[in-house]
Formats: sequence, structure tokens, C-alpha cells
Amino acid sequence: MPKSQGALVRKLLVLALVGLAAQLVDGALGMAYGLTSSTLLLFAGVAPAAASASVHLAEIGTTLAAGVSHWRFGNVDWRVVGRIALPGAVGAFAGATFLSSISTESAAPWMAAILFSLGAYLLVRFSRPLRANRAAGRLRSRFLAPLGLFAGFVDATGGGGWGPVATPALLVSGRMEPRKVIGSVDTSEFLVAGAASIGFLIGLGSEGFLLPTVAALLVGGLIAAPIAAWLVRIVPAQLLGAVIGGVIVLTNTRTLLRAGELGGPVPALVYTVLGAGWVVALTLATRALRRTRRARATAEAALAAQSADPAEAAPAAEPVHAAEATTAPEEPRKLAAAVEG
Repeated sequence: MPKSQGALVRKLLVLALVGLAAQLVDGALGMAYGLTSSTLLLFAGVAPAAASASVHLAEIGTTLAAGVSHWRFGNVDWRVVGRIALPGAVGAFAGATFLSSISTESAAPWMAAILFSLGAYLLVRFSRPLRANRAAGRLRSRFLAPLGLFAGFVDATGGGGWGPVATPALLVSGRMEPRKVIGSVDTSEFLVAGAASIGFLIGLGSEGFLLPTVAALLVGGLIAAPIAAWLVRIVPAQLLGAVIGGVIVLTNTRTLLRAGELGGPVPALVYTVLGAGWVVALTLATRALRRTRRARATAEAALAAQSADPAEAAPAAEPVHAAEATTAPEEPRKLAAAVEG
């Protein structure tokens, strides 16, 4: 095999592994396929617009498969899908058009800043438990439409962000079952990915899509889908979210430091501070995970005792915050499993 063909095969294998890793993360967290794959593609030297365009084209296939699966398992609230997907598609199209219109030199720090912010958000998000608001009413369009518009724009310009923006916002609202939050967001993303791809096609032309990259990402993602379903059973999503958030933050810090032309002792100081913050986030995530497991075990014991002797067990169950035990913080996939029993 000629050296050029061998190098191409190795590159495609690496890209397939990128898609596989991204899908594993997405399968465990219910988010971050685009965020993870775009970060890794940028790290590999792919141009920002081409990276986002290729990731979104691959996502058309992965989100279609995810949406059908969620629909078959009854995890989709079509009312929410209709009210968040269309604004999300508009935002994604606008974001793709914007990213396509600026130079690679300008796009790289912009995209790195968005990915850095989303990675930091994941760190904060998964370092603490989620508090539900069960007394709240139904989600309204005045909340869903702006959320979809913003999440779609961030998703296209950052190469990912639909899940990290939309999923936590819906979970925090407490107005939907976690499994339906994940299913509705994943199903909506099919339309968002399609709109972003159209925007990139208009802005960049067909040459803006790296079709071998798209194919490799798609193959890796489809292979990883069943593995992710198994992985979520053994790896706590709370810890995985904190780990991935730290990786994304540190990876994109390099691009930001280069854009700012910061040298000398500054990079070492920045990496030290961010590394310390990552350790703190992981520690907090571990503590939150342990608290949730203890609360859940207490709630299950109280419920078991109540079913055995309702008259004696009823007072004992009062101090247990069962809502927190079933909604925090092994989310989002494990949240769904906990709620469903």
C-alpha cells in the first residue's frame, strides 16, 4: 500500500475513533457528541467551519437513529419537540451562516471560546446535584423558543452545544421527566443538525464538507451506540461529565492562549489554575454522587418498610427527600433509569 493511502487509512481510523468516543460520551450524558468531536477535530488541525460542518452532517444520521429509538421507547414529548426544534433550526442556520462568513483565523478563537465556556459549564453542572421543581407547570413557548434559538446558534458556531445548553435548562426546570428531556432534545437535534448543514452548504459549498471525515464519524458513532447503552450502566454520568468538561476546557485553552499570543510563565500558570479547578470539580462530583446514592438507598429502604407495614413506616419516610434521590445527580441517562425505577 502506498504511503499516502496508508496515511489516509490511519487518519480515517482516528476519525472513526473520535466519532466512537464522542458517541460514548453522548450516550452516557445525553449530550456532547458535537462538543466532543468538534474539540478533537480542532485539536487535530481541522479548520473550524469544516469541523462544525462535518460534525453536523454526521449528526443527521446519529440523531435520526437516536430519535427513532427514543420514540419507540416513549421518551419523546412531541409538544416540546415542536416548540424547541423549529427555533433551534433557525438559530443553527444563522450560526452556520455566521461561521462560514468569517476567516479561519477569526473563527478558531471564537469557536475555542464557545467550546471552553461549554466545557466549563459541564464542569460546574456535573459537580453539583440537580434540584427539581415538581410544582412547576408545563413548559411554554416563551421559554422553549428563545432556548432553542440560542442553543441552535451556539451549536452551529461552536461545533456543538445543543445538548449542553438545552438539556440542563429543561432538567433544571423540573417540568419534564428526565427521560423525556433527553429523548425530546435528541429528537429535536435532527432538525437542528439538518438546518446547520444547509447553512454550511450555502456558505461553504459542498467542498466545505469533509466527506471522508463525515463517514468516519458516522461509522464510529453508530458502532458506539450499543456500547454506550452498556457503558451508562457501569460508569456514573456525574463523574464522566466532570471528566469530559475538564478535557474540553484544557484542550481549547491551548487555542485561546495561542490567539492571545501569551507566552512565558502565563500558559503554565493558566494550566495550573485550570487543573486545580478540575480536581475540585471532580471532588465535588464524587461527593454529590455519594450523597445521592445514600439518599436513594434511604428512600428505597423507607419505601420497602412502608410497603411491609404502612402504619409504622409512614413517619420514617418523611425526612427523606425522595425527589432529590431520584433526580440528582447521575444524569441525564441515569436520571432516566432512576425515575423509571
